[in-house]
Amino acid sequence: MRIGELARRTGVSERSLRYYEQQGLLSSERTPGGHRGYPEHAVDRVIHIQELFAAGLCSTKIAQLLPCLRDHDGGPAATATPWLVQELRAERERIDRTIADLYRSRATLDEVIDAASGP
Repeated sequence: MRIGELARRTGVSERSLRYYEQQGLLSSERTPGGHRGYPEHAVDRVIHIQELFAAGLCSTKIAQLLPCLRDHDGGPAATATPWLVQELRAERERIDRTIADLYRSRATLDEVIDAASGP
């Protein structure tokens, strides 16, 4: 599939898809006319990339993680190293701290709203 179709199917801009390629997160083959061509499993790959960015991971960490995700055929990839597992646990702890901070912020806002709403 071409870059426009991949963008449409994933909701990711063509510019972002090119960035993913530059960062080694996504690969394509070039047609004789120079257009990018992506395999069907690129849709799942882009969705995984988006999920990891949304979780706050940087592109370098995502590049390390992607080979460890399930392969496009559904089978597990067995390339995770103990170091990567440790890094991912640290990322998870960071996310947990962020969630806790957000809960505290929401509670503070609730208090202000209650006080501002009056009796």
